[in-house]
Amino acid sequence: MEELKIGDKAPEIEAKDQNGAPISLNAYKGKTVVLYFYPKDDTPGCTAEACDFRDNYHGLQAKDIVVLGVSVDDENSHKKFITKHSLPFPLLADTDHKVVNDYGVWGEKNMYGKKYMGISRSTFVINKQGIIQHIIKKVDTKNASQQVLELIGQ
Repeated sequence: MEELKIGDKAPEIEAKDQNGAPISLNAYKGKTVVLYFYPKDDTPGCTAEACDFRDNYHGLQAKDIVVLGVSVDDENSHKKFITKHSLPFPLLADTDHKVVNDYGVWGEKNMYGKKYMGISRSTFVINKQGIIQHIIKKVDTKNASQQVLELIGQ
């Protein structure tokens, strides 16, 4: 599959949230969607990123922006992560790796010389028409929401 780029139609999402409820991207047409991919629930960088979105959530909501987090963790793990950190937005359980593959964020990683498969932390900003408006590959986990707001000019 070709790498997604700005201007592409965002691939449809069909995944379950932390409560097992189905989530689709089409349900958010007419809103700006921040779709952020992160490696693992409750790890330091992922917690910093989620908490930054949490701390700035009301400001994002006021600008009609929806936040959706995605990892390959299961619903139960997401539920614990949300409860522990009082996250006000859904986390999608992509246990079959369909969404991460469709968005091109699943691949080989290298840490301390050890190669393994995992998610490359990335954020996609999808406009109201379902088109990818911005892609952030170098996510600043402590300022992820600010990165988004600066890109969309708000």
